[in-house]
Amino acid sequence: MTQHALLRRSRPRVLDACCGAGGAAVGYHRAGFDVLGVDIAPQPNYPFPFVQADAVEFVREHGADFDFIHSSWPCQHHTALTKGTNKGREYPDLIPAGRAAMESTGRPWVIENVMPAPIRRDVVLCGEMFGLGVTRHRKFETSGWSFTPPVHLPHRGRTRGYRHGRYYDGPYYPVYGDGGGKGTVPEWQAAMGIDWTDVRKEIAEAIPPAYTHWIATQYLSHEKRAAA
Repeated sequence: MTQHALLRRSRPRVLDACCGAGGAAVGYHRAGFDVLGVDIAPQPNYPFPFVQADAVEFVREHGADFDFIHSSWPCQHHTALTKGTNKGREYPDLIPAGRAAMESTGRPWVIENVMPAPIRRDVVLCGEMFGLGVTRHRKFETSGWSFTPPVHLPHRGRTRGYRHGRYYDGPYYPVYGDGGGKGTVPEWQAAMGIDWTDVRKEIAEAIPPAYTHWIATQYLSHEKRAAA
């Protein structure tokens, strides 16, 4: 029996593609989902059942076995850092192939990615909406379900840290990189709402679980309305 078949059927099941260390997964689990993560790289700190595999192929082969599919296809190809600090490095763009794989399953799905990524801006989530210590804007493209987008609240100040040799204070942490003034690991954990990993790179590559908790509750509300 495959590992994903072992997930309980009494709860909705979500496939977490390109799962990383589990920032998205924890939000779904807190909302009432059973979660299976898939990533091409080992993820020893992933807190739920995990399969190491090519995520696009896994979605094609097994995505229809799940109630919902979440995908965080690698974003480095589209980030500002790739065009600046990391200029010249090559990163794959899995969004077109990943989207096609999800569409082939007939299941409702969501793609999460950075703001410059070529996906629809169906909803944008920000840490300030959830009282977090990051802004960390991420946009989401959805298919097969509906929701009401939340209000994007004004930011309360700056993101702290150094800019061109000058230090700025503020209520938000820059959760990326290793430069000066960016906060300690415990500060990053608190800012993101992440407590199951203390690996800086894993935290930096995650999204706050609050984002997917919101996504999950919106999807479940959609399903409840559809059933009624």
